[in-house]
Amino acid sequence: MKKELSLNEAVELVDSPDLSASMERVTIKDFINMTKPGILFSNLITTFGGFWIAANAGGSTNWLMLLYTLVGTALVMAAGCVLNNYLDRDLDLLMARTKGRALPTGKVSPQTVLWYGISLGIAGMIVLALISPLASFLGLIGMVVYVGIYTAWLKRTSVWCTVFGAISGAVPPVIGYVGGDVNHSMGLGALVLFGILFLWQPPHFWALGIRRAEDYRAAGFPMLPVVKGNHTTKISMMRYVVPLVPVSMLLYPLGLTSMFYMISAAILGLIWVYLVVKGFKAKDEIQWAKQVFLYSVNYLTILFFILIIDASFFV
Repeated sequence: MKKELSLNEAVELVDSPDLSASMERVTIKDFINMTKPGILFSNLITTFGGFWIAANAGGSTNWLMLLYTLVGTALVMAAGCVLNNYLDRDLDLLMARTKGRALPTGKVSPQTVLWYGISLGIAGMIVLALISPLASFLGLIGMVVYVGIYTAWLKRTSVWCTVFGAISGAVPPVIGYVGGDVNHSMGLGALVLFGILFLWQPPHFWALGIRRAEDYRAAGFPMLPVVKGNHTTKISMMRYVVPLVPVSMLLYPLGLTSMFYMISAAILGLIWVYLVVKGFKAKDEIQWAKQVFLYSVNYLTILFFILIIDASFFV
């Protein structure tokens, strides 16, 4: 029978030099993967969306500001993901989904990853400072919440980790809005964008948590499905997907979008509500969770593409 690693054994193993792993050549791809490109891409879509509606409301687009906004936000988010890799290196070794990463296997040293993450974070905040101190401050807040509060603390101790982690995940479109705003300030539109991303994240990650519950349980992550079970998780998902529908529609009464966006947002949101409701009678909960997770990814992408198109042609 294969022996499972304890957390202390995982810490010792991941921080000890592995001759076979160290003989493998470290590639650029390894460092790119540490930044979690999929997360960067989806968040940059929301950053661009925030910039675009603010710039459209102001009547002009400063392309240099757009470049600073996207590059700075990408660097700060990449820093958070890399530092997340650094702090989670022991737990990643216990999960089937993550144990093959460069850091847990010993291919890259923890010290290298730590300085890589710090360097990315400093560079990102410098670039965002070229927009405004507010943009740089927002980047700092997002990184501190994600790395310090979510990863280092709550992810290991509380079911509230997902909710607090959603705060940092909701910052990118706000930075985008500040970058696109004529005065580089936050308006009500920025707060609505924050609300959309904040409400989107818990049900998205809880669906993944239901799919990967055994993996999270093995690593000791107190995800809601692991601690409270699937039924309680479904109820909690409803608490977020239901208010997401009216919140996502608020951009229309603010004059930032047209009726086309508002109707589209309502339809997309109600479909998600319907899918979550179906989960209470699902016979195959893993398959249901997979369906909800995939829809949540498509929901966010489609919503922001519609937002960008709407602001470009219909407002």
